[in-house]
Amino acid sequence: MNVAKHNMTHWAERVDLAAAFRWTARLNLHEAVANHFSLAINDDGTRFLMNPNQMHFSRIKASDLIVVDANDPDTLKGPNAPDPTAWGLHGGMHRLVPHARCAMHVHPIFSTVLASLQDSTLPPIDQNCCTFFDRTIVDENYGGLAFEDEGARCAAQFSDPRKKVMVMGNHGILIIGDTVAETFNRLYYFERAAETYIRALQTGQPLRIIPDQIAEKTAQELESYPEQDARHLGELKAILDQEGSDYAT
Repeated sequence: MNVAKHNMTHWAERVDLAAAFRWTARLNLHEAVANHFSLAINDDGTRFLMNPNQMHFSRIKASDLIVVDANDPDTLKGPNAPDPTAWGLHGGMHRLVPHARCAMHVHPIFSTVLASLQDSTLPPIDQNCCTFFDRTIVDENYGGLAFEDEGARCAAQFSDPRKKVMVMGNHGILIIGDTVAETFNRLYYFERAAETYIRALQTGQPLRIIPDQIAEKTAQELESYPEQDARHLGELKAILDQEGSDYAT
């Protein structure tokens, strides 16, 4: 058994998060070493696991994850401490949004294209897009790098617990959830939905918009679909294990 497993708490959560980092890199949803995931490990969410500063997602192992305290600025002085933007955005989320147990911030290409449009709403044009019907926040007041004030401003917009995706205008996306599996599944499907929408726009043809009533019905059906997020992540971990990956060390 790996020595780290004996010495570190929240090992299962670390393994899940490490798998999510590896698959985010494999799907090219990350941006170099600039993005961050976090997962709360105490009741009020102020202590959380996070990737080390500027480590590539494709190399992150469960034992690499650092513990950050959102109420302790001295966290920034520790080994592999998160950069100030990671502290600002994720610290703000975990301090101010109790239902944000897990937060994933990335700049995937199609979601970021969506974030760059004058109208960054995602219309319900297919089943994946329906997942996010009336469940997405569009931030139209980009204020520069996500230092502490910008992080708090973003966090304040997550007042509606139904809305767990923020399209960060001119920036990227921020996804929240209760678990790593739920949050990663939501990230995966939002980027797929954004790709469908952007590619549909590129045809120049009129869009076939699903009526609001059907879009909402579909969203509710998808929300209650049993265990898809856990099974999705479980399959990804099984593939990594079969390949001999060191993510779980």
